[in-house]
Amino acid sequence: MHPMLTIAVRAARAAGQTIMRAYTDLDRVEVSTKGINDFVTSVDKEAEAAIVYQIRKSYPDHTIVGEEQGENRGTNKDYIWIVDPLDGTTNFMRGIPHFAVSIALQYKGKTEVAVVYDPVRDELFSAVRGQGAKVNDFRIRVSNAQELGGAIIATGFPFKARQHTQTYMAVLNEVFGLCGDLRRAGAASLDLAYVAAGRMDGYFELGLKPWDIAAGDLICREAGGTVTDFTGGHNYLVSGNIVAGTPKATTALVKTLRPLLNEALKR
Repeated sequence: MHPMLTIAVRAARAAGQTIMRAYTDLDRVEVSTKGINDFVTSVDKEAEAAIVYQIRKSYPDHTIVGEEQGENRGTNKDYIWIVDPLDGTTNFMRGIPHFAVSIALQYKGKTEVAVVYDPVRDELFSAVRGQGAKVNDFRIRVSNAQELGGAIIATGFPFKARQHTQTYMAVLNEVFGLCGDLRRAGAASLDLAYVAAGRMDGYFELGLKPWDIAAGDLICREAGGTVTDFTGGHNYLVSGNIVAGTPKATTALVKTLRPLLNEALKR
């Protein structure tokens, strides 16, 4: 096993234990608001601290970028860990059992290692660049969906970017008319992992952050999927606008999205 994957797995499982201990007693979880419709709990912070501790034990000089603590700069700028300690905080807060730990490692700007861990189901999705993707110890591949007809497409509502609601609803209306059905589960990292595992055929969402998608992106690509931004380019880690799926489903989604985009979403 790739040594840095070993550390990523160890860190993800440590965070998962922290999260699941709190999940059994949600009344004790402290919740605060970061912004409109954007929450953070004491568990997000504890889980991120557990991840940072595990990484720092082995790689004290690496840089860590986390959702809650921001950039924890190390002396080695080539290695950057991108961490979301609890993707799906709202689900977690409400007792909905669908959330994950997301950890990606970039080396000189390229994602090399990725882990998405669902502690409720004890499913650990992982990938190393060039070596394929797995869930636990089993290889995974995207589905064989060749078109949107009959496809199950995942999405997420732009609840933090409501200025795009009208455009998003137009896209949703168009995609729903073409695909088999839609799903909105509330954790971007798991949406991407589910595409990688063939459980969903495609996925699109706007306004995400790098820690939401960096790990799921590599896992999806290593499982044979295609990942782009809304215009078919590769700027999604910057723009936060992402389309993923089987190669043909992704192409069909981008073709459907593109004519409906407002100017801000074409960047």
